[in-house]
Amino acid sequence: MKHRFGIIGRRALLAGFLAAQALGGTRTQAAAETQALAQGTIVFVGVNVVPMDSLRVLPDETVVVENGRIAAVGASVAVPAHAQVIDGHGRAFLSPGLADMHSHSDTKRDLEVYLANGVTSLLNMGGAPAGFIDRIVPAVNAGTIPGPHVYAAFRVDGSPRYGNFVVTTPEEARWLVRLAKTNGYNFIKVYNDLSPECFQALVEEGHAQGLAVVGHGVTRVGLEHQLDAGQVMVAHTEEFLYTTFASHPGEAQDPAPPLDEIPRAIAFILRDHAYVTADLNTYATIARQWGRPEVVAAFLRSPEARYLAPGRKLEWRDEDYVRRSGSLAAKLRFLRRFTKAMSDAGVPLITGTDAPPIAGLVPGFSLHDDLRALVEAGLTPYQALAAATRTPGEFIEHSLPGAEAFGVVAAGNRADLVLTDGNPLKDPATLRKPLGVMGAGRWYPRVRLEAMLAAVARDYAR
Repeated sequence: MKHRFGIIGRRALLAGFLAAQALGGTRTQAAAETQALAQGTIVFVGVNVVPMDSLRVLPDETVVVENGRIAAVGASVAVPAHAQVIDGHGRAFLSPGLADMHSHSDTKRDLEVYLANGVTSLLNMGGAPAGFIDRIVPAVNAGTIPGPHVYAAFRVDGSPRYGNFVVTTPEEARWLVRLAKTNGYNFIKVYNDLSPECFQALVEEGHAQGLAVVGHGVTRVGLEHQLDAGQVMVAHTEEFLYTTFASHPGEAQDPAPPLDEIPRAIAFILRDHAYVTADLNTYATIARQWGRPEVVAAFLRSPEARYLAPGRKLEWRDEDYVRRSGSLAAKLRFLRRFTKAMSDAGVPLITGTDAPPIAGLVPGFSLHDDLRALVEAGLTPYQALAAATRTPGEFIEHSLPGAEAFGVVAAGNRADLVLTDGNPLKDPATLRKPLGVMGAGRWYPRVRLEAMLAAVARDYAR
């Protein structure tokens, strides 16, 4: 939208949009409302701010966004001249954008689906083609194409059985870290079969190059030693089943670990100030389809499957989990207890979904399912939302010095925001239907988000 409107005209246009699309009213005023507002000065007025710096709501606030960053938040903040104004009428809630810190999405379409679900930060955890890292990630991070801000991890293993990049000597491991840095990656993701020597070399060189190590439990090292050595994040809660608790390797026929093993694991996580990906919905989704091909068939008939690439649908139909025997129910119950215990103890949890390779996990939609799973496990809505907003921002700030701050509605932070008609601290499900999403200072009203989703569905239907 060009700056041909005065401030009153823009206020009327955008307030009219919110009244019609968000707060109950008539049709929108102009086709231009389907377009994202470019970076500049955009002001939210009359919004109830959920800052996520603590358990509180700031009623009837004004939030000023300038050039992609939050410039001011307050009840008496003046609206700058020539600003584009979005009026919440005292009823809408403005909260930080969501983060999926374990994704394998690698297409522009997936990024649009994420954004339409209010996800404004994403960590790709490996396997993306070079074109995604070289071209799509810089474009989306610059705001020239819609999507969340993307961080990327280079995935490495010690054997080819999982289809990952392989290193077999410490020297190779060190060169891999340098290669990853040259090609724009932010993290090194370690996988199951690395040797202890290669793991140590990855950590040391990663520290030297500014690429923190994240990822799986390495079978020959173990998570306690990995975190002690400097790994900063565990990519799945279930990794503790395989390298920490007594019941590993964690096959379905094995019993769930005893609950009295939990305190020791929490102790070393806290000792090393590590982050853990609380992906309860991911494990629950695997458990649902374990030995049950009819569940995957139902996933493919779900409304969200419209936004899944045809190639991914074929992968879902080939899912290996449906050919397994036994049940993961006991381990799922254990992981729920473990996740709640970690939250209660102050372990910094971050949300991640592993979408979309695993059947049933559609980009964006599965993050809302993870929030629901965390609340069902006993976390408060605030604790669950913190894992999807504030704590991912802290994780990036801790791991990537100099990175833009995000995850809290505060002056100076990247303007990643979600506007809803309900309070997400009372019901996180309100985030499933955002009135609009702001990614890096660009405002996408609901009608624009719905148009993006419809375009994705049309393309895939062809």
